Amino acid sequence: MAETTGMKRPWGERRKRVPAWPAACGVVLAVALVAAGAFARARQPNAEYAARRARLAAEVDAPVVLFGYTGKENTLEFLRFQQEENFYYLTGHNEEGAAMVLVPPVPGKKDSSAREILFLPARNPRAERWNGPRLGPANPGIAETTGFREVKPFTELSKVVAQLAKEFPKIYTELPSGGEIGYPHAQVWSDWLRKQAPGVELEEISGKIGALRQIKSAGEIALIQKAVDASVDAHLEAMKMMRPGLYEYQVAARMEFVHADEGCTEEAYAPIVGAGFNSTVLHYDLLEAKIQDGDIVLLDVACAQDGYAADITRTYPANGHFTPRQREIYDIVLGAQNAAIAAAKPGMVLTGRGPKSLFLVAYNYIDSHGKDREGHSLGQYFIHGLSHHIGLNVHDAGDPSRPLEPGMAFTIEPGIYIPEEKLGVRIEDDFLVTETGVKMLSARLPRNADEVEAVMAQGHAARAGGH
Repeated sequence: MAETTGMKRPWGERRKRVPAWPAACGVVLAVALVAAGAFARARQPNAEYAARRARLAAEVDAPVVLFGYTGKENTLEFLRFQQEENFYYLTGHNEEGAAMVLVPPVPGKKDSSAREILFLPARNPRAERWNGPRLGPANPGIAETTGFREVKPFTELSKVVAQLAKEFPKIYTELPSGGEIGYPHAQVWSDWLRKQAPGVELEEISGKIGALRQIKSAGEIALIQKAVDASVDAHLEAMKMMRPGLYEYQVAARMEFVHADEGCTEEAYAPIVGAGFNSTVLHYDLLEAKIQDGDIVLLDVACAQDGYAADITRTYPANGHFTPRQREIYDIVLGAQNAAIAAAKPGMVLTGRGPKSLFLVAYNYIDSHGKDREGHSLGQYFIHGLSHHIGLNVHDAGDPSRPLEPGMAFTIEPGIYIPEEKLGVRIEDDFLVTETGVKMLSARLPRNADEVEAVMAQGHAARAGGH
């Protein structure tokens, strides 16, 4: 998905905007929405979440208080519950209405060690008749199930926070930012904390958690690879079915079917399938146009596995053959991607225009190859960033200007978009940083124009033969 400063649209919100939940609703919320279940997610081992919490505890000098989502962040029945990402990263808990307290060791205090408490709402048998069983603080073996040493009823959180306020001058939590949309999660809960702990300073914790999230564990890498593999298969299916006369939504639907059939738990973002002029619209997701002979079709479609996102884009000729101009632009984009791949290694950065910038490598390639109709260089048509991290969010958390380190997962996705020619090309693949360079996680999906045409020809032949 093209890296831009705008907000991407989540999967399921393709044609309807999610209304903001009124800030005046406070934090006492009603029973979970009848039709809204949660995405099933296979957890990592409890030890992995505990290790993440331990790493965070070692980096703070005061308690951390985090809140999960309530299940009322939107009121649309076709959207399903997904946990707040930082909360999920540290707990693996994917149910509504939970909170977490992490207290670091106190220097100089005898027998001081990190303390962690998970707060869960009491079980509601009536709600569970609609939405299924939930974990509750009184469940037998709840500590072993969740991996937390202490699990308490959510109603006890205010008392614990009040006690922490007597012992510490500040508390870390998520604070509201200009990018917060929809339900004002951080605003509501930071206001609540101020009421429970008046006079205590609240400090932002998201940056520290985001830095941890940038380095993926072996388990996280395995989930990303599973999402990539299913996404590659979906692109191969789309490549073979592509032809004039289809509608954009038909291609997207087939790809989503492949994702689900291979066990992907959710889409990573709203599918983008843009034909002709729509290929030049970065986050186009109406999917309403009929694909015409001679169109170029841009497909930015990928799934997520147990919360971990892939992000893959390919650009195909609708009739199976690039025109000379389409191939020219395609080959320039591919050359820019190959240049960035060759330069990618630990120490390089994804953004900016400094000497270690991968963006600059790709931009310089595009700007020095080819021209538009007026004879101008093509750099002006590369209108988004080159890369972003992937993980629990398709544009994952953390400082994008941080130098690459082994264990980071990210995209390389140059593009050229020329609206007056109805010609947009983006090629996007997913990578893992190694000790010496990068590994392309999506290498199985063809990128070369001749290879793309060959796969499309296979699809045409199979249709002609009745297979």
